[in-house]
Amino acid sequence: MKFLNKFYPHLLAILGFIVISLIYFYPVLQGKQLYQSDIAQFTGMAKEQNDFRAQENAEPYWTDAAFGGMPTYQMGANYPNDWIGALDDALRFLPRPSDYLFLYFLGFYGLLLVLKTDPLKAFFGALAFGFSTYMIIILGVGHNAKAHAIAYMPMVIAGVILVFRKRYIVGGLVTMIATALEINANHFQMTYYLLFLLLIIGGYFVYNFIKAKEFKPLLYAMGTFAVASIFALGANATSLMATSEYADFSMRGKSELTFNPDGSKNETTTSMDYEYITEYSYGVSESFNLVAPRLFGGSNSEKLGKQSHIYEFISKKGASPAEATDFTENYGVTYWGDQPIVAAPAYIGAIVFFLAILALFNDKRKIKYAFLAGAIFTLMLSWGKNFSFLTNFFIENIPMYDKFRAVSSIQVILELCIPVLAIMGLQSFFKSDKEQQWKSLWKSGAVALGLIVLLFISKGLFDFSGPIDDRLIQMFSQMGDPTFADEFMDALKADRKDLYSADLLRSGFLIVVAFGLLWLYIKDRLSQTFAVVLVGAFMVGDLVLVDKNYVDTSGFVSAREVKEPFQATPSDQHILQDTSHYRVYEVNGRLQARTSYFHKSLSGYSAVRPRRMDQLFAYQIDKNNLEVLNMLNTKYVIQVDEKGQEFPAINPDANGNAWFVKEVKFVDSADGEMKALDSIDSKNQVVINNKEFKVSNDVSYQKDSTATIVLNQYKPNYLKYTSNNTNKGLAVFSEIYYPQGWNVTIDGKEAIHFRVNYTLRGMEIPAGKHTIEFKFEPQVVKTGSTIALFSSIGIVLFLLGGIYFESKRKKENA
Repeated sequence: MKFLNKFYPHLLAILGFIVISLIYFYPVLQGKQLYQSDIAQFTGMAKEQNDFRAQENAEPYWTDAAFGGMPTYQMGANYPNDWIGALDDALRFLPRPSDYLFLYFLGFYGLLLVLKTDPLKAFFGALAFGFSTYMIIILGVGHNAKAHAIAYMPMVIAGVILVFRKRYIVGGLVTMIATALEINANHFQMTYYLLFLLLIIGGYFVYNFIKAKEFKPLLYAMGTFAVASIFALGANATSLMATSEYADFSMRGKSELTFNPDGSKNETTTSMDYEYITEYSYGVSESFNLVAPRLFGGSNSEKLGKQSHIYEFISKKGASPAEATDFTENYGVTYWGDQPIVAAPAYIGAIVFFLAILALFNDKRKIKYAFLAGAIFTLMLSWGKNFSFLTNFFIENIPMYDKFRAVSSIQVILELCIPVLAIMGLQSFFKSDKEQQWKSLWKSGAVALGLIVLLFISKGLFDFSGPIDDRLIQMFSQMGDPTFADEFMDALKADRKDLYSADLLRSGFLIVVAFGLLWLYIKDRLSQTFAVVLVGAFMVGDLVLVDKNYVDTSGFVSAREVKEPFQATPSDQHILQDTSHYRVYEVNGRLQARTSYFHKSLSGYSAVRPRRMDQLFAYQIDKNNLEVLNMLNTKYVIQVDEKGQEFPAINPDANGNAWFVKEVKFVDSADGEMKALDSIDSKNQVVINNKEFKVSNDVSYQKDSTATIVLNQYKPNYLKYTSNNTNKGLAVFSEIYYPQGWNVTIDGKEAIHFRVNYTLRGMEIPAGKHTIEFKFEPQVVKTGSTIALFSSIGIVLFLLGGIYFESKRKKENA
């Protein structure tokens, strides 16, 4: 009975999380699934991989369906001995996306318990974290890996705090397992950002240890972290090693080219271009969206309705109610912040903000300053190019910072820290005496409401113009009505101003409500439980209502539509009649995965696409170098005619799967490779970087008209050719060269291949008839899987040992 009394509040909380997760996304109970745009793209990218997996019951680890060919390491590849992945699957037992929402709640609840929060307050705190608009919108658009990694962040922090509190066994186990799950989520950008917060929290505890001269406990803590980290990393060794191997091959690696596509000097010293890294930079003033969601217009597609100025404007222009509604939905681009596209504001909740301020005035625990520092620090980093001094320093000096883009997403750390502070404030408020409660309450109310008043006063400082306005003006200026553009912009700005004022009033009202409820408690008009429930209900209800503006049940579709997100067009159907092996280039789908769903494509959708293939587009294909399309065996090009009709154009000059050449152009740099492609005769000439690949330059290759290379068998990870040539020849294969994993044989004997034409494979083939086989057998998967197996066994042994010693300790202390 004592056991049940101790744990039943937590069991009720977990049950509540399950029920709320299912209710919020209730169409999953009807068998429907949330249509997520990014997941649709992922499905297109992974189609060949998934088909191979279903047919062969194995992993290919390579796909030819995207960007001409690339490893599947960042496309949901399954690895042997992934025990942590199995644990993660068990935790995500709910239908998607309810599973991620449940993980949000569960992890944050655990963190709050470690911070000695009462179960009821921790329950509402977990809901506030999970319903923060950013957490919901990333589920709406399909950033599942990001949501996955964010969900495990609180668990990692909880483990770290336990270790620093000298709970070495429990804390070490929590840290080890949570870190393993965090890494397994496979969103290294989010994990990287988590490290910043862990360093701040760690710095706080280390300072306290040193100040108290407790060096032995500090060494124990560091040792615990070392062991936990080694085994957590080891359990994910395959994924980490494969990603590390691929990183330099991807666009996250530094370019070898010293010139830009326009011929100017490439002065970029970072892995990615500064503008690309900072494209999504949060505006400094826009940060107040955290307190009032639509202060800067909300999103690029805000639901304005019939009461809006835009609706009224277009109605006066003679539009019918249906036309006015349609126009308002399409052109309700009320967002006027600094970022190119925003699906929803990053709103943490007005009451959450108010309670966080309450923590600063009331909570005596110094750890609050670590969370405050984490919030402020990551907020400043999220400003990106709008706070260039700090951003430039990190890009140029902090390892790996230049490998991640969309710097505004570091705000996820703030969106974790502020709810923590909020619940610390709520918890400490009820632990204080009446005098302290009132003192901290009125100060917090004054600061929170003072900010609302200040923002009202500052309204006149803004012109409510956004980056998209020039495009809208240009588009509407081409209409017959010369005043249309100006009148539309007046209506749009009027709506922006209305949203600014309305949401400030709304946030102010919510702060007053929370203030009033806590004041009623001080006056003994409400019990503590009733006060917590009411404050929590308003806090969570506020967030849910805002979330519903951006992710609601209308986004759910049948499971079939999610499984098959793309439908074949007449162009696709025509091309698919050709059963040979070739590639397709969809001109208007360069960075989309639709083509990959049906064909072997030059296109794709990935933030880590192969760098050299990306450069071929920028330096050659975009400049209409058809020889590059030929050497990539691009047999079909999907284009759009003058009437906007799509049609598949056949390219009769595509080089085929492989061919012999008779002339070698030797160069000694990446620049030389790229420039040589400007004027290459790809059927007869080949470009080789002799500095990287030692191919004898005094060998003359003969190419007669009877020489052939035929592709006899194709699988993503296996290619079999037959060559026939009366002379020794140099062959080019229209497959992407990847330096690791591909093993090649000639008649069963190991052979050497090398990179040619900047991206393709080449090799010398003896005279006569031969069988050439390429097999993708990545050693990194074999090595990593072995490490993962032993590490996972180690984690299980540590867990069993930890349970034994903790049980023994409790018995001795009983």
